[in-house]
Amino acid sequence: MSIRRGAATAALIAAVALAVSGTATAATAAPAPKGVTHEENPRVPEGSVWTEEYFPSADRSGVELHADVLRPANLPARTKTPVILAIGPYFAHAGQTGPEGWAQTGPSARFADFTTGTDLFARGYTYVMVDLRGFGGSTGCLDWVGPGEQADVKAAIQWAASQPWSTGKVGMYGKSYDAVTGLVGNNLRLGALKAVVAQEPVWNMYNYLFSNEVPRPNVTGTPNAYNSIATLAPLPDDSARYKANATYETGHPQCLSDNVTNNNNPELNSPYWRARNLAASAKGTSTPLFVTQGFIENNTKPEDMEEFLDNHRGVERGWLGQWEHVRGNETNGDGQLLQGRAGFFDEVMRFYDRYLKGIRPAVKDPAYAIEDSTGVWRAQPTWPLPTSASTESLVDGQYVDDGIPSTLAAPAGQQWDMEHYADTAPLAANKLAFDDAHSYFSWSTPVKSRLRITATPAVTLNASAPGNVMVRLWDVAPGGSSVMFDENVALIERAGRVAFDLKSTDWTLEPGHQLGVQIGTIGSGSWLDTPSGNTIAVTRARLGLELQNPRFDVPTQGDRSPFLDTYLRQYTRTLTGVGPGTFRLGR
Repeated sequence: MSIRRGAATAALIAAVALAVSGTATAATAAPAPKGVTHEENPRVPEGSVWTEEYFPSADRSGVELHADVLRPANLPARTKTPVILAIGPYFAHAGQTGPEGWAQTGPSARFADFTTGTDLFARGYTYVMVDLRGFGGSTGCLDWVGPGEQADVKAAIQWAASQPWSTGKVGMYGKSYDAVTGLVGNNLRLGALKAVVAQEPVWNMYNYLFSNEVPRPNVTGTPNAYNSIATLAPLPDDSARYKANATYETGHPQCLSDNVTNNNNPELNSPYWRARNLAASAKGTSTPLFVTQGFIENNTKPEDMEEFLDNHRGVERGWLGQWEHVRGNETNGDGQLLQGRAGFFDEVMRFYDRYLKGIRPAVKDPAYAIEDSTGVWRAQPTWPLPTSASTESLVDGQYVDDGIPSTLAAPAGQQWDMEHYADTAPLAANKLAFDDAHSYFSWSTPVKSRLRITATPAVTLNASAPGNVMVRLWDVAPGGSSVMFDENVALIERAGRVAFDLKSTDWTLEPGHQLGVQIGTIGSGSWLDTPSGNTIAVTRARLGLELQNPRFDVPTQGDRSPFLDTYLRQYTRTLTGVGPGTFRLGR
């Protein structure tokens, strides 16, 4: 090497180190990171170097956690960088939820779209994927986001922050289950965690398997699906240590049976579920948080989202809208963004750069970008942002709790893990029951101007007998064409008062439309209720609503998400016998 070229190389190393760590380092050549490059193994992302590491969980249980580490290939081994951490069940070398036919071992491709779409390694970030206990190369029994898995998240954050190649600043990234672990990270209140990006999470783990003590169809299917993921066979060229950890359940079969038994517990307020209520545990937390959530999600629904966000006190960014279980960057076959809004990765990296590198963004992003039910986007400083609240009195009525079997069954071979599960039956195609023995309606008077129902509607009622109850909200157009846009159910354990929340929503009623409130037996395949057969009289029913005037909306960029039209086709029915209305919205 010439003297001139060697000096230039040293100067470049010093400049890179300064840009990444924010402090000058000695301008001397340093060894490249040790590990496997893309040229040596095509499973390694271009621009990175792959190594595997092991460390103990934080609960002193003896659980050993496995991590795949991807360092920037263009930086010297000693260069300190911020770390983006993903923790979950989907990072096994063999595949995310099943064997993917890899010819050789290597790091998971689960978020390859993220690392390539952001030029993450060229930007000077390290990316780490950690297997939760029982998955991939980690030992231990599955714990469904309980104290054990929370200890795994704690250990992973602390480990990533303490490595010699780390600046000590950690961000988390994920979607679905590994978005849930990001919420866990926030709740742990660790100083090293500087930012969390959580796409389509579950905000309270109870809600994925039960609704107010009524089981969902996946109550045993989901634990069994994760048991299957946990027992994925390692690849032939995995290391001996990885293979031994990956087959942990062979010597500990109780892990699999306990995972099913422990989660089949309908008691919402039991210690088991209190430990997994992430929304309640978020009280007073302050990690900068960037979330996405589909209001009409058919998988991880926006239940307890408002409670989590209300309890969180830190900086928030959010994309909320009318989409299914998708990532912010995903497109369909026509190239349409499935969430409808452009620039997800750019905004994510501005968020990380701000809180992990201290770089103030040149672009000012809205705190919340929200697509309502008309497909139009607006910017808000927070969510929800109601302009008024009301509690509406509903009419008394009665129904027979005999259940209405859904005409749509779960497809054969339904996969029930959080990445794949969807409601089995949106709405039966046959005639809906209304104002008959199965349910009854209350109607609002027609609204005089556009009015948005936002936040989390809440229901209270008095029931005359034990059984089940379903409440649905309908957007009713003149002539009776109606869209069911919110629903939830509850077990009535005994005669008396019943109170529960519906899902969070953001739905705009057009002038002349009415709100229909349906109360009755559970008429959906989305729950596995046991009909009581009782005739249940309902009195003193109340519906709590938060309302927003769209007149004050501040527009922001974004197109209509494609799933909105699919949802409207699935959930639009013609209701007859619509009354003039007994309560008025938006007084």
